[in-house]
Amino acid sequence: MTEPLFLAPLEAPEVGKPVVLAGSEGHHAADVRRIKIGEVVWISDGNGTAVRGPVSATEKGSITVTVDEVLHAPERAVRYVAVQALPKGDRAELAVEMLTELGIDEIVPWQAARSVVRWSSERAERGLTRWRASAREAAKQSRRFRVPTVSMPMTTRELALRIEQTALTVVLHETAETPLATLELPTEGEVMFIVGPEGGLTDEEVATFTAAGGRVALIADAVLRTSTAGVVALAQLQALVGRG
Repeated sequence: MTEPLFLAPLEAPEVGKPVVLAGSEGHHAADVRRIKIGEVVWISDGNGTAVRGPVSATEKGSITVTVDEVLHAPERAVRYVAVQALPKGDRAELAVEMLTELGIDEIVPWQAARSVVRWSSERAERGLTRWRASAREAAKQSRRFRVPTVSMPMTTRELALRIEQTALTVVLHETAETPLATLELPTEGEVMFIVGPEGGLTDEEVATFTAAGGRVALIADAVLRTSTAGVVALAQLQALVGRG
């Protein structure tokens, strides 16, 4: 049986010391999952530190874990950022889940010109809540010690300014002639990739991004859905940088 992972703040955890899991995660562990004394669980702070150990006590709404191991996920030299055009339906949560499982560091919602979904101020707040919840749950399911940041939505103009600050920004486009594998990839710094909406990028968006320094690249010989294109790009980038 897979040992479950829960998310909670950790303050200088030490082997042999107890850690109390309370709040919503404690309620889920004690009252929903009905974790019993002796079961081994993981608790992560979502920022790269985790503890593992057996449950030594349970109460309504909380469990206590005796720390057997303290683990740390090291900082990577390359920080990956996915710019995700707003998709319709549940494809947004699917994209966030899969990107999180693969180890994305940050996800930026983007209101592209051809996005069917439009986020008003109120809708943006609800959308961000859903995206962040999906990232947290995916991190727990995949046992990742880092929960990716889901940033505030950016406009095309704001993204262009962000591109100038990255080591590399890849603009994913089905008509590109340059395969991603042929780009010179940095081995440190921020690598960002931009995923367009179902209707595709406009010529104006591509021109804006390339003028800011973005590189247009191809990741498949077919047109991918907006919810899967980012996952394919991230997997390729990680493999190519690791190979280099």
